[in-house]
Amino acid sequence: MTENKSDGLVKIRRALISVSDKTGIVEFARELKTFDVEIISTGGTAKTLRENGIEVRDVSDVTGFPEMMDGRIKTLHPKIHGGLLALRDNPDHVAAMKEYGIEPIDMVVINLYPFEATAAKPGASEG
Repeated sequence: MTENKSDGLVKIRRALISVSDKTGIVEFARELKTFDVEIISTGGTAKTLRENGIEVRDVSDVTGFPEMMDGRIKTLHPKIHGGLLALRDNPDHVAAMKEYGIEPIDMVVINLYPFEATAAKPGASEG
């Protein structure tokens, strides 16, 4: 599935990028592209990357499902989590990936949503 190098490192072929704070993400994604890394992304992050000329594959294209519930449901899908969690040296995992069309994801780039700052805004609700 991936090419193991003699030093034990795995070549990064696909990265999932989904960030609320987009500081530096364009430059980072550009650098990944110089290594021919496919970038999978969600909503606002994908939009930012595209606006800056970076080719992105939408998570919904990977999963076959649209983002839903105000963007709360995006990456919760076996084609994403299977690509992240599969043990690539486990034949059963590799077979399941092949059977269900799950492609490995080698890198995840996220930052946490600013819950505290958002909740402190006037008019913020618990829902």
